[in-house]
Amino acid sequence: MDRRRFLQGLAATGAAVGLNGVSRSQSTPTAASPARRATLPPVRVPVQGLSLQGHTLQTSFTSAGQPWQVFEDLRDPHGTLTLSDGHHACVLGKRTEPVYAETDTPYFGMKLADIALAEADLLADHLLRHGEPAEDEVRRAAPPVAAQLNPENYYGRLPWTTFVGTRQCADTMPVYTSGSTRTYHTDQVFADLHDPKRVARRREGLLGGWLPAVHKVIPIDEQSWYDVLVFADVDATDRFVVQTWHRTARIERGKMVHVSYGHSYPSYPPRRMPPDASAFYAALLRFHDYWQAELADLCIAEVPAAGWTDMVHHAFARELIVRPDGTYPKYGAVDRDYYGNEYDGFQDTFTSSLYANLEWGRFAQAAAVLDEYFTDFVQPDGMINMRGAETGQFGLTLSLLARYFHYTGDGALLDKHRAKIEATVQLLLALHDASLQLSSSDPGYGLIHGWNESDACLFPDPTLWWKPYYANSAMAARGLRDIAQVWQAITHGGSSQPTQWQQRADLLAHQVERTLRANVRHDLKPPYVGPLPGVTLTFRESLAKEKPSEQQWPHRAYSELLQADVLPGDLSHLVIDCLRGHGATSIGVVANVAPVAPDSRDILGFISYGYAQQLLRLNRIDEFLLFLYAHRYHAHTPGSWTAGEVSDITGGMPLFCMPAQLTIPLLLRWMLVFEDSAGETLYLGRAIPRAWIGSGQSIRISDAPTRWGRTGFQLRATDESTIEGIVTLPDRGVPTLWLSLRVPAGKALAAVQVNGTAADWHGDDVKLQGSPGQRIHVHARFT
Repeated sequence: MDRRRFLQGLAATGAAVGLNGVSRSQSTPTAASPARRATLPPVRVPVQGLSLQGHTLQTSFTSAGQPWQVFEDLRDPHGTLTLSDGHHACVLGKRTEPVYAETDTPYFGMKLADIALAEADLLADHLLRHGEPAEDEVRRAAPPVAAQLNPENYYGRLPWTTFVGTRQCADTMPVYTSGSTRTYHTDQVFADLHDPKRVARRREGLLGGWLPAVHKVIPIDEQSWYDVLVFADVDATDRFVVQTWHRTARIERGKMVHVSYGHSYPSYPPRRMPPDASAFYAALLRFHDYWQAELADLCIAEVPAAGWTDMVHHAFARELIVRPDGTYPKYGAVDRDYYGNEYDGFQDTFTSSLYANLEWGRFAQAAAVLDEYFTDFVQPDGMINMRGAETGQFGLTLSLLARYFHYTGDGALLDKHRAKIEATVQLLLALHDASLQLSSSDPGYGLIHGWNESDACLFPDPTLWWKPYYANSAMAARGLRDIAQVWQAITHGGSSQPTQWQQRADLLAHQVERTLRANVRHDLKPPYVGPLPGVTLTFRESLAKEKPSEQQWPHRAYSELLQADVLPGDLSHLVIDCLRGHGATSIGVVANVAPVAPDSRDILGFISYGYAQQLLRLNRIDEFLLFLYAHRYHAHTPGSWTAGEVSDITGGMPLFCMPAQLTIPLLLRWMLVFEDSAGETLYLGRAIPRAWIGSGQSIRISDAPTRWGRTGFQLRATDESTIEGIVTLPDRGVPTLWLSLRVPAGKALAAVQVNGTAADWHGDDVKLQGSPGQRIHVHARFT
């Protein structure tokens, strides 16, 4: 359901919301705090070898006593902008994407009503018809996000599509379609930019690939365009006011015929005058260095297709912008939904951030996020300082705390919050105890009852959703199992608690499997299983007939059930097939399931990554790639990459939420480096698109953290029948390790050698062995 419609519906019922007052304590920085990281030298490239032929010298400026020059290729909207001191340079590329539909026949000619009403995911079926989906075909499956901006979605306010900010500022600045902000107006420079029809044909992107500097191109004719740059002033120290830099230019046939520079506000002579070009570019240099330093600890990845690794960088930069001081949690930005304090303790904001930062080696940020959350938002009894808890997220929290320890070895931070962590465990055990008091004939016997979705608490009678959703128990089993594995090492004690937690985990997992098997409806095709036991209607039927429905928000329940990974493979396959076949996916991504309507079939941008994760575990790689592509192109605005919590497939503008923004980093990391839930097997390159291998370009990731230490690999097809690769084994031990060589479509591996010796390989997968930290050379032939 669209978030605004949902809230309007609640308002109509007169529902009142309250939260017991809990004092907010000051978070204590840990030794890993980002504020204490070492200062690194600025990122530069040698001028020697750079070609500036045909570039225009814009201006010069001085920075730290060093003279700099600014060159820009104005022959093309994507021409680079280069800042050079004569020896080294910052080269800022430009890449934009159209924000409008490029075809008048979306959905491959299918009718939207047919797509929306069908139980099967018709778009997914079409895109998977030949196996691995084509990225560009997925992009064209539906109109781009924000291609159709409805003023009603903004309650009469101007429609913003992206925003800028800094770590140190506690707020953000929205950027509107024309490039204007709330305080600086591009249409005061060029009146054409006040024309919504002209601006609707714009292209959007980010300067430097991923830097949070908005770049907009509004065409005039084939060789002329308006060019708009906006970025936040990283030198500003205002607590809430976001100071911004602006360049608004008209470019005609390779020349900048008119340009205006601005800083935050319109001119007010003689006190406030526009900045000159040198001030703008000096600020741009500082901006570049600031953000490069902020993300210096990100492990490096390289893939052949444009934009993917930039999306990872941008997601982490955006997180620092959204979080005041880079650490205090905010679910959204700009609008009250979701920037209001009632959302600050939302569990998904914490778990998605901790997960993504750990997977990409950002341990200092992970530590800061963990410490902040447990200090300010976890109460001594394990309950959270937020309006409505999500029961499954307690289990995911415990699982991620164990992952934090596996990756970082930092037991001190977990020991600091030991009492609250143990209280979280006891909360789940108490809920499980209550379920064991039920009659053994009760459908929910032995399954944890509780809200699965936070929004349940907003209704007049929230008890309707205090139910035994499978995900509650599955996530609890996962969390108890994982935290039990590390608790002895963290506490340095001989406690029997971990053994007891493991026993509870096994009991919960067994009960989930037993009860789920007993509730499969084999009379439906594909077989159907509901989000909780004892229901007789499918979720579509329930949402249509029962108002309100206890099966509301089934998308969360299914995603968390799959993410927990406690079901045997056959049941996991069944759940996925159920979602795809009964109306719970949209273009291969988990759908935001709501009462069926002929004009919408929305994509769930956040929490749905658990579904994708299980696709990867089950080796359903084609579907995983469809999810990845569809999430990028239909849950993010083009070019500026603002991720929506829920995105429709008709081109509307969704509400931004930070957990949705962190989904692509998780998916791309798992595509390249993925470990099984049991902590026994490591997969490298498990979901690399065959088209990427066939490109002949390098695919690599370095220093990717795992529970066995850092690892990485590089692969490249050197010709039409050969792949060369180098794998660096983890430095703290070697698990069972598989490298996937997903050769181009229609090809098959013919021979594989590892360090010159014939290797053990099955299908696309090569088994690797060696000593910790060893570099392994892989040579493969395919036919």
